[in-house]
Amino acid sequence: MNQKTLFILHYPPPVHGASMVGKFIKESQVINNTFNIRYIHLGVTKAFKERKKVTLRKVTYFFVLLLKCIRVNSSYKPKLIYMTLTSNGIGLYKDALIIFFLRLRKVQMVYHFHNKGIINRQDRYLDNIIYKYILKNAKIILLSDRLYFDVKKYVSHENVFVCPNGIPKLEHNLLKSKKQNAKDQPVEILFLSNLIQSKGVNTLLEACRLLLKKRADFKCIFVGGEGDISTKQFMNKVNALGLNNHVKYLGKKYGIDKDAVFRRADIFAFPTQYPNECFPLVLIEALQYSLPIVTTSEGGIEDIVEDTKNGYIVEKGNPTDLAQKLEALIESQPLRLEMGENGHKMFKENYTVDTFENTLCNIIKTIFDDDSKSKDKKVYS
Repeated sequence: MNQKTLFILHYPPPVHGASMVGKFIKESQVINNTFNIRYIHLGVTKAFKERKKVTLRKVTYFFVLLLKCIRVNSSYKPKLIYMTLTSNGIGLYKDALIIFFLRLRKVQMVYHFHNKGIINRQDRYLDNIIYKYILKNAKIILLSDRLYFDVKKYVSHENVFVCPNGIPKLEHNLLKSKKQNAKDQPVEILFLSNLIQSKGVNTLLEACRLLLKKRADFKCIFVGGEGDISTKQFMNKVNALGLNNHVKYLGKKYGIDKDAVFRRADIFAFPTQYPNECFPLVLIEALQYSLPIVTTSEGGIEDIVEDTKNGYIVEKGNPTDLAQKLEALIESQPLRLEMGENGHKMFKENYTVDTFENTLCNIIKTIFDDDSKSKDKKVYS
C-alpha cells in the first residue's frame, strides 16, 4: 500500500500503557513495511510524576512539538494522520491546538484512545466545542467496544474500530513454571503498577489486613514507581496495619527482574478505580504468565478477565470483597492453576503484539480503502 501516513504518538519515557503501545507500533515491521510512515513523539514529560504539572520546560517543548507537527504535515503531506489523543484536561487542550493546525490541510484524522473521560466533560461549553471540532469526520480506534459510550455523542458507531492492546510473547523457556508449591511456601500475590491511590493500593492493603486476620498464608508484593503515594507513606500504612511480615515493596522492576517477580507470583491483584482505566497492559502480562487475576470492572477490563473463568471481578473500593476472592484462590491451588491456564489461552488467542499489529494495520488499510471509495463516488456522482 505504501500510503503516506504520519504517526503522532507517545513512546517512553515515561513508561505507561499508551507509551508502550507506541513503542510497539514504532518498532513494528508489519506496520512500517505496509505504510510510508513518519513518526513524531507526542509526549512532553520525562517522568510519570510530571504529567499533571505545568513547567516552563514542558511549555517550551510543546511549542517545539507544535512547530514540528506543522512542518512535517506541510512538507510530507500525509494522506492520513494517526494520533493518540488525550480525552480531557490539559492534554486535550494541547492536542486540540496541534489538531487545529494539522486540519488546515484536508487530511483524514484517526484518533486512537488509550484513555477515557469525554463523557464527564462533554457538557462543559469549551470542551464540547473542542470535541465537536476535533472529532468531526474522524475515525476512532478504541481498545474495547465497551468504551464506545465515552465518544457516542460525537462519533457514529460506523466510524469506530476496535483494536485491543497486545504485548510481545515471551520465549518459551521464560514462561512461568507451574510447579507444586511447597507446603511451607506462602501464596504470593503480585500488584504491579505505580503507587497511585486510584489504582487500588490502599484497598489491597486493607484486604491484606483482612487476610491476616483470617490467618491466610500469603505474601503480597508491590512493584512500581512512586505516584501520588510515596514510599514513606506506603510503608507507614503497612506498619500501621501490622503487615510488615506479609507485604513487601520492591520499587520499579524492568526486564529480567520484572520477569522474575511475575514468575514467582501465584495471583495477580489489580483492584483499580482509576477513572481513565481502559485496557491495562499489565493484566495482559498477567495472562501471559498464567496468573489468575482479581480486578474490577473499570473500562474494558471485562474483555480481559471473565469472572470465575480466568479470575474474579470485584467491587471497586471494597477490601472485603477483594479479600474473599483472594482467599478463595489462596486456599485452592487447583483453582489457581485452572484459571491461570484459561487466561494464558486467552492471551495466545487475542492479546499478542502480533495480533495487535495486524489488527491496527488492517484498520488503517480499511480507512484508506474507504477514503478512496468515497472519493471515487464524488468523482462519478
